[in-house]
Amino acid sequence: MPFEIVESCVNCWACEPLCPNRAIVEARPHFRIVAERCTECLGDHDDPQCASICPIEGAIVDECGEPLNPPGSLTGIPMAMAMSLLEKAERAGASAGSAA
Repeated sequence: MPFEIVESCVNCWACEPLCPNRAIVEARPHFRIVAERCTECLGDHDDPQCASICPIEGAIVDECGEPLNPPGSLTGIPMAMAMSLLEKAERAGASAGSAA
């Protein structure tokens, strides 16, 4: 089942020249993947080339609508969330230490 480029695509041209099957074509409002040509790079590469180069999280989805680059996969965890997780881990560590 082919991938799909969705509305978050910014038409940056990063993916188009990498597709081994020329399945990615310029279109408006965003690029699109020609389903009949897309093989998900199976047999050509270990990873889908479009997703490997795409700088936009969530711009390319699989047949289930799941993003190949989900939020946070390219940018990492937002700082506020990272600090919150760190604080929770520190509190859990302090609680475990006082219970001993």
